[in-house]
Amino acid sequence: MYFDDLSTTATASYATVCSAALAETVRGVASLPGSFSRKKVKGKTYWYYQLANLVGGQSQIFLGPDTAELAQLVAQHKQAAPQGEHLRQLARLAIAAGCAYLVPSHSRIVARLADAGFFKAGGILIGTHVYMAYQNLLGVRWRSGAQTQDLDFAHPGRNVSLALPTDVTMDTKGAIESLEMGFVPLRSLTTYVKSDEADLQIDFVTTRHRAGDAPLRIEALNIDMQPLKFMEFAMESPIQMVLLSNMGPIVVNAPPPERYAVHKLLVHGERPQSMRSKAGKDLEQAATLIDYLGKYDQDALRDAWQDLVGRGKGWQERAMQGRDALATRHPALDLSCLN
Repeated sequence: MYFDDLSTTATASYATVCSAALAETVRGVASLPGSFSRKKVKGKTYWYYQLANLVGGQSQIFLGPDTAELAQLVAQHKQAAPQGEHLRQLARLAIAAGCAYLVPSHSRIVARLADAGFFKAGGILIGTHVYMAYQNLLGVRWRSGAQTQDLDFAHPGRNVSLALPTDVTMDTKGAIESLEMGFVPLRSLTTYVKSDEADLQIDFVTTRHRAGDAPLRIEALNIDMQPLKFMEFAMESPIQMVLLSNMGPIVVNAPPPERYAVHKLLVHGERPQSMRSKAGKDLEQAATLIDYLGKYDQDALRDAWQDLVGRGKGWQERAMQGRDALATRHPALDLSCLN
């Protein structure tokens, strides 16, 4: 066994915060994070909606003349003001019950990008933070810990068709700058590092394109991303997940666990010898997920594996290398779904 079950209290608490957080993503005007104001112009009253923008100023939107309908919206907004605090309390209860959560500096970054619209614009959270969040989704605790200082964000570019909005845009670079945490871009402009904490970095990746490894500009996000081979597999059929922090829940797009698991085997087969330390982490993450899925969701694991190895010789060879390495490292692990 590579995992332990979370307590009933923890799983129930996480289910509660998930329901509330996902409902909040489709919230109405009653809980928008701003305020209404009235102005008199030439004897007539007009309504405006104002909210903080990403650079610390205020943006103001003209709504129209004073009407009974607008007055009703204002009343709804005032009545629903405590919702944010309610979500924070639910998240903290789930954390206290034993659910996995983000450290404050990392949650601040993910939350800022989420608030700015990164995930609504088709962005996907990948990497170890997603792997750790799977614990809450699956109701388990991994026996081997996996911490990271990297935050990995992705976008499918033009090579993957997703059931996500395609007409939403946001300013990723502006969102990072608005954090005022000292992040500076490296030369490629696809990675941001913290000037006083070099180990903490934000990476932006996408699928490989005709220009090969050259950074790709994602206009919808106003940022450059580093293309990676085979990245499209992990980004197809994303799911919505709720990450926990003491600041509250954060709703993100993420790869399904079964695709994450077998993609890690592919990544292991692709890594050069110089990156074997990371390759070891790939295998550990794959092992825990395959152990869980092999017990509770064999069909999903088997389908993901067949999809992966059916994409061509290069895909198959690397996937097999990863599977063989996993079998060597974890001989007791049941890999019957990967045949």
